[in-house]
Amino acid sequence: MGLNLAGPGSPSAGENSGAEPMPRKTSRILVVDDETHVRAMMGSTLERQGYEVQLASSGREALETLELNSYDLVLTDIVMQDVNGIALLEQIHAQHPNLPVVMVTAIHDISVAIDSMRRGAYDYLLKPFEREHLLNTVRRAMDHRHALEENHNYQQSLEQMVRARTEMLRHAMEDLEHSYDVTLEALGDALDLKDSETEGHSKRVTAYTIALARAMGIAPAEIKVIARGAFLHDVGKMAIPDEILRKPGKLTPEEQSIMREHCTRGYNMLRKIPFLAGAAEIVYCHQEHYDGSGYPRGIRGREIPIGARIFAVGDTLDAITSDRPYRQARTFDAAHEEILRCSGTQFDPAVVEVFLKIPNELWQELRSEISGQSKRFSTFDIDPPANQSE
Repeated sequence: MGLNLAGPGSPSAGENSGAEPMPRKTSRILVVDDETHVRAMMGSTLERQGYEVQLASSGREALETLELNSYDLVLTDIVMQDVNGIALLEQIHAQHPNLPVVMVTAIHDISVAIDSMRRGAYDYLLKPFEREHLLNTVRRAMDHRHALEENHNYQQSLEQMVRARTEMLRHAMEDLEHSYDVTLEALGDALDLKDSETEGHSKRVTAYTIALARAMGIAPAEIKVIARGAFLHDVGKMAIPDEILRKPGKLTPEEQSIMREHCTRGYNMLRKIPFLAGAAEIVYCHQEHYDGSGYPRGIRGREIPIGARIFAVGDTLDAITSDRPYRQARTFDAAHEEILRCSGTQFDPAVVEVFLKIPNELWQELRSEISGQSKRFSTFDIDPPANQSE
């Protein structure tokens, strides 16, 4: 096996060394060949071109060297005593998939070349070869290596940019969601002004509904939808005439029929708003009863959205424990008894079962936070109070 490094009619390396373009960076090449003179000549030729070259006399030595150092290219003979070039190629391809390998051999068999390429070799160089042939092959391999690095760096940069943009979008969505909730709170305040008899009711029933939904294991994203539906459950009352809404005495059958329209009116107000589409369903169904005796549609059981079934318990809890012009507030124990009595008729028994396991201290804490306008209270905060057990 031999090398024709100068080639016929070619100037020596010393005569024309300045004419060769330098690589873009000091690249490191591992030359593997069990013939000393071949190894040495390839190494010196590459070093004169500015490459940093490491020589290995066997496949085993090459593997040991690769464990300790990183390289940009491997030139390896195929026929060697211990680990042959094909086995070396396979191990390099498995451990360093982006490291190009050029097979350098005297075996003039196209099937060997094809097999090498299939196993991951970048190129195949036959001995004897001219100096320019070796250098051109190395340059192409280096360009390939640089292209892989640039593509990898580009992908990393792109992934980083996508992560950054995703984080920015997440913050933007959180800000938008917060602005929506602030708008909803303002709408609730406006409703309180229209129906002062139930001032604070929407906030309290929302807090109760959130706590109960958490206890039932409802997913956080769904709890947010339920919370908005609970808060806006009476929004349809804004379309009810004041003389009916604020009437101190008992409503006539006709007035009662108009009052019951607030479920449908509230639903129609919200259903066309994508952000509130889920909440609109709760508004529509918040007066339905588990046994089908409610309104406006008389649906029953699981036909009623789970959010509305949870809300119904929270709504009754607040109604019983709040002052009304016609009666004073009753205790939370009294509310427990009434809700248990109506389990299976007005309320979903599964919701009632969970409700009864929650201590009265939680409901009292939520009520006092809302009544005191605590700074740490937020209407749509789905996290539990600090002392609520999971």
